[in-house]
Amino acid sequence: MPWVAWNNAGMAVARDTGGSRNMRRTSLYGKVQGRQGMKSRMLLLAVLVLVSGAAMAQEIKVGVILPFSGIGAEFGQQTERGINLYMKLNADRMKPYTFRLIKRDEKDASGASAKVVVQELLTQDKVDILLGWIYSPNAIATAAQVTAGKVPAIITNAGTAHITTLSPNYARVSFSMWHAGYAMGEAAATQLKAKTAVVGYSDFPPGKDSLNAFRTAFEASGGKVIDEIPMGGPAAVPDMTPFFQRAKEKQPDVLFVFVPAGDHATAVTRTYAALGMKEAGIKLIGPGDITQDNKLQAMGNAAVGLTTMHHYNADLDNAENQRFVAAWKQDYGADSVPDFMAVGGYDGMAAVVHVAHAQQGKITVEGAMTALKGWTFDSPRGPISIDPETRDIVMNEYLSEVVMQGGRLVQKSTSRIDAVKDPCKVLKIGPCANIPK
Repeated sequence: MPWVAWNNAGMAVARDTGGSRNMRRTSLYGKVQGRQGMKSRMLLLAVLVLVSGAAMAQEIKVGVILPFSGIGAEFGQQTERGINLYMKLNADRMKPYTFRLIKRDEKDASGASAKVVVQELLTQDKVDILLGWIYSPNAIATAAQVTAGKVPAIITNAGTAHITTLSPNYARVSFSMWHAGYAMGEAAATQLKAKTAVVGYSDFPPGKDSLNAFRTAFEASGGKVIDEIPMGGPAAVPDMTPFFQRAKEKQPDVLFVFVPAGDHATAVTRTYAALGMKEAGIKLIGPGDITQDNKLQAMGNAAVGLTTMHHYNADLDNAENQRFVAAWKQDYGADSVPDFMAVGGYDGMAAVVHVAHAQQGKITVEGAMTALKGWTFDSPRGPISIDPETRDIVMNEYLSEVVMQGGRLVQKSTSRIDAVKDPCKVLKIGPCANIPK
């Protein structure tokens, strides 16, 4: 009569014994006999498959796109540290899932490197969600890939206003250039009592956005922009002297400047002081990029009096920020300071964890975007949410002045605007009017 045994591959095979002998064979899991042994083995295999599947379902693969080399490496480090700090301080919120960060270097603002690494993350690493983008040109260049890849993507920095209109899979937890630029335009006219302004800007999409935002609000509030000066691009720090000299000759009440944070911002402050523009009665203003927290102390007395509008600085007086800054200094050194990019990474990782929980670890792009629309979070910058209509952030903006306090430079908040939506989309200006659902 036939009997069942297990071959070397662990498969059941039927054999004819040629008689009625009661034969026994040894399986992978021990000695089994007849049909009872086969049932036991099949049950055990089924249990192993279920356990293995459950374990695999607990891991969320997060593709992280940041500059880890080149002029923007410091920005990438700030953002990465913010991501890591969220994971450390909120370990209980992450359970029962584990989050594997798969990091790729976007290198520069050309768009070319970003397209390569996004393709790798989508097709080779098969990530569940994307996180990052420091440079606007890179987020713009990869929008079609993000849409085609059907993976949710959370932007932690890139601030050109219309980016979120380029793909329905983008959500942004950082800012639009219009958040600070528009609010600063209003404040310059109504609070600083400026009548005239010159705008200097880095000549790439965020700079042009910042110019348009400031000019729109400043002139609507009764001011007049009397000159607009493009000041090189983000790839290298230009000599600011000819640009600032041109601005000085116009004798405006305020000089509004947008340049990328970092060495560009340091050059701005140095040139402003060297040309005696403060003494000439010209006030330097801009978004918080020009008073980046981790560069501020090195600016020295030249920075005193700088006035900015922004959503974050390390001196904000709220409990969540105090916890964040204290943990940062403990992990990265007493002299290390988080900036707005670090907070973008922190809040971006919070959004990733929220998406995972909302979908019980099974992330789909449709489910992720539904979960993010209207999401609220208590950030170090204050309360934030995602506008369900635009998938862009809603947050406070702080008017701050740099002062010397206790031998160190401090950004002192003088006023606050609550729950600011991206004005470019509210006003439906240019490409901001075309929002995919």
